[in-house]
Amino acid sequence: MAVAASPGGAGASGWTWRPVARDALLARAFHSCTELRGQFYLVGGILAGGAREPSSDTVVFDPAAGQAVQVGVRGGLRRSHHDSVPVGGRWLCVVGGWDGSRRVATVAALDTDRGVWEAWTAAPGNCPPAGLSSHTCTRLSDRELRVAGREGGTRTQRRYGSIYTLRLDPSARTYCYKEEGCHTVSRSGHCAALLQTPGPHAGHQLLLFGGCDSGEPEVAGHWSHGKIKTIPSFSPKEEPPVAPRLVEQLARLVSSGQGSQQGPRGLRHHSCSVVGPFAVLFGGETLTRARDTICNDLYIYDTRKSPSLWFHFPCADHGLKRVGHRTCLWNDQLYLVGGFGEDGRTASPQVCILDLFI
Repeated sequence: MAVAASPGGAGASGWTWRPVARDALLARAFHSCTELRGQFYLVGGILAGGAREPSSDTVVFDPAAGQAVQVGVRGGLRRSHHDSVPVGGRWLCVVGGWDGSRRVATVAALDTDRGVWEAWTAAPGNCPPAGLSSHTCTRLSDRELRVAGREGGTRTQRRYGSIYTLRLDPSARTYCYKEEGCHTVSRSGHCAALLQTPGPHAGHQLLLFGGCDSGEPEVAGHWSHGKIKTIPSFSPKEEPPVAPRLVEQLARLVSSGQGSQQGPRGLRHHSCSVVGPFAVLFGGETLTRARDTICNDLYIYDTRKSPSLWFHFPCADHGLKRVGHRTCLWNDQLYLVGGFGEDGRTASPQVCILDLFI
């Protein structure tokens, strides 16, 4: 297995994705992968490069057992290039995406208690986007999500990105979009990270990375101290620091690298997971070159000090190139699920764990 060494670290530290499971059910790209009750729910996606019709599968991967099963739920949802969030410890809410014929902005929810897909209803006053794909949807609470990205298709999209607050009422099975007054750079295939701001009275900010030519992150929302509780509202007690061992390992890895204020330019369809004060980005497709566009680079965005710094850890193993994949944090480990490989057409059936060698 190839190990990527830290630049400037003289081989003293490195990283790789270590395979821990393999199942043809997991082979897909541009899907969603969401952790709920210790299970990873994979919804839809594209099963092979060039396919226009998304999958309607729902697959559950149990990271503790290393096993995947296809869930026989009623009313399967055909989606790709969508996003999903857990709500109330029960529902998996899927927002927007491509349904095989058009971009939609509707909300559908898998009720994991009943094993049924529900089409939630737009509430009065709903002002939805024209259609969403390759957008981001970030959970602020069980009743409020923040959606960011470009609306519509290539002919109808605006020159800027829109930001929407999406309010949910799980008991009524309703949703309501409200467009925020601020806009962003036009982005598609970007990622979003809800990160704490440094300082004694830390608030939160939602940062968008990639999906356009710029390497600069962009703020898509800011909340003062105490406004956002990152623990689920159904949890009665405070959550311990998320992934303490992985946070410590990432801190040691970045200490071996050279930080920069310039992030990756022209990156899209990469993965992003928040691990404590770090945003961990991997893979994707670069817009900066015409050939060999699929990447296998690891980027860590460190917010512990101001200004925040980027750390770039390249990789020589072409077998780790991924686009349209997802990463998921569970039990102090970061998991990599699915995505197309180097050819941009063949979906990976592997689940891998990020191994750091410090």
